[in-house]
Amino acid sequence: MISRDTIDTILSTIRIEEVIGDFVTLRRRGVNLIGLCPFHNEKTPSFTVSPAKGIYKCFGCGKAGNGVGFIMEHEHFSFPEALRYLANKYQIEIEEEIQTAEMQEQISEREALFNLNQFALDFFEKTLHTAEEGKAIGLSYLKERGIREDIIRKFRLGYSPSTWDALTANAREHGYSMELLIKSGLTLQKDERAYDRFHSRVIFPIQGISGKVIGFGGRILTSEKNRPKYVNSPESEIYNKSKSLYGIYFARNTISSKNNCYLVEGYTDVISLHQAGIENVVASSGTSLTHEQIRMILRFTKQITILYDGDPAGIKASFRGIDMIVEEGMDVKIVLFPDGEDPDSYARNHHPSEVESFITTHADNFILFKARLLLEETQGDPIKKANLVKEIVHTISLIPDGISRALYIKECSALLNVSEQILMNEVRKILRNKLKKQLPEVEKPEDIGWMEAVSSPSQEELDLNSDIYQERELIRQLLLYGQEEITLLRTDEKGKEEPFPVRVADFIIIDIVRDELEFESLLYRKIFTEFVEARERNEIPDDKYFKLHSDPEIAHTAIDLMVSPYELSENWEKNNILIDEEPKHIKELVLSAMLSFKAKKLDKIITAKQKQIREITDPGEVELLLAELRNLKVSNIQINKELGRIITK
Repeated sequence: MISRDTIDTILSTIRIEEVIGDFVTLRRRGVNLIGLCPFHNEKTPSFTVSPAKGIYKCFGCGKAGNGVGFIMEHEHFSFPEALRYLANKYQIEIEEEIQTAEMQEQISEREALFNLNQFALDFFEKTLHTAEEGKAIGLSYLKERGIREDIIRKFRLGYSPSTWDALTANAREHGYSMELLIKSGLTLQKDERAYDRFHSRVIFPIQGISGKVIGFGGRILTSEKNRPKYVNSPESEIYNKSKSLYGIYFARNTISSKNNCYLVEGYTDVISLHQAGIENVVASSGTSLTHEQIRMILRFTKQITILYDGDPAGIKASFRGIDMIVEEGMDVKIVLFPDGEDPDSYARNHHPSEVESFITTHADNFILFKARLLLEETQGDPIKKANLVKEIVHTISLIPDGISRALYIKECSALLNVSEQILMNEVRKILRNKLKKQLPEVEKPEDIGWMEAVSSPSQEELDLNSDIYQERELIRQLLLYGQEEITLLRTDEKGKEEPFPVRVADFIIIDIVRDELEFESLLYRKIFTEFVEARERNEIPDDKYFKLHSDPEIAHTAIDLMVSPYELSENWEKNNILIDEEPKHIKELVLSAMLSFKAKKLDKIITAKQKQIREITDPGEVELLLAELRNLKVSNIQINKELGRIITK
């Protein structure tokens, strides 16, 4: 168990922009940073990072949190896993407290799988470099392929011995259960006999975006026909092939800095290109490209270049996946290597400068490349050409940007010798049909109530006059300005007004507790109660207290309330464009929020009293209630008058 002192050191050391910057390309906007949200699909950035507050917030999907929370959410880590990741990033030594048997039982299966994969990684790597079989077979094979020692070490390549259960037996000796070994896919079991999935293979560890080993790929070095050339780890709690890209951990920063990602097919393509000095490269590992993989690349760049060998059949088979990239608004280029060459062989047989030059000069726009490739097969066949036009029109229709669509229509019109108008009409037809499918079916007004037909479920949440909004606004001010001082007026014994300073939190808490008012929202009530309890200890919690709260719901809500989607441009002040900023008007905001809060509570009490009067028959009791009601209405009128409202009921 990580000690409290270590946790405090980690939390005080991390810089949220650096933590999130490892996963998301961020650019500055005013005092904050923005980027594409990694938690949902978006084309316009709504993900905001505040270095000053140490928090992030997506105004698209609502995700919010601190640096530790981001790692937990993004990598699906437990709290201890996230702390270990950050400690490693910032080179902080972890002090461990002795774990009880009860604590050890609470380690998640996910963390146990990561630990086992790390054990297996060390075993495979050690076998490759120190065992006789590993050096004679595995290491020799890698060096014969021209892979340097430093690259072998960088990618932590390994070797699994030919002994059927070498890893399994070793892991069992170190306390790993057979159940966990089977769940990880490292061990297979048949007829009560356990054996290693990867025995007699060179091992390629597969790392997630954070660098943790999530799975393995293994290549056999013999020519046995009944065994596949490559095998991969099966799907598990930590490995999902469709959401993984081989090499992404090593490539992410270079992809961002070069604003381009090279996409290849296999492990050795990535490794050979790295050896040639080209590091912004990832592999789909033989799978058809998925939306999840595309969006992972999109976090770092909108430019993608796909590197192919010279096989036209293989390229055509990948068209659907490339169409998916186009649909995400990315700029896709294709590089076709000479016949008999692939990225791996070309990188091994040419000087690094030649490899870079070849890729740069042979990169061709995908849509035009696709049109030219298919056009070669349509010579003299009008039906094939008509199908080609439909294929190209379909791809153009996927482009989200209207200007780009128009430019491609113009270029394809000249290439295919088809009028722009015909292509434009076909594209519009596809877009109209797509829009029709996206529109929801709405029931006729006569079948349902008119208000049900037109109202949105979220309208109540956005209603500035709702109870929840008033409670939310008070809690927001407590979180943001609780420790700030405002100056109020009070009347002394002689009836003379004099100014006196008071903390915002003291003013709000005293007023609400004195009038015995309650929050209807359970969550806001919890936060307010913590403020009350802290004040009794003569403390006012700061923003960090709630941002790092042990209750995730409270932490998320606090962060959500503390971040604004609107930031001032840093150029406004330079250009003498001056606008009011909220922190300059704390007193007015607090007074208005308190009055609005009280007005809503009085409205509810008045409504309840009116209902009570209608149900009572005793004249004496009715008279008492009417007197109470008159007093309540007087108070309500006074409050609303101060708020500048007119009461008509």
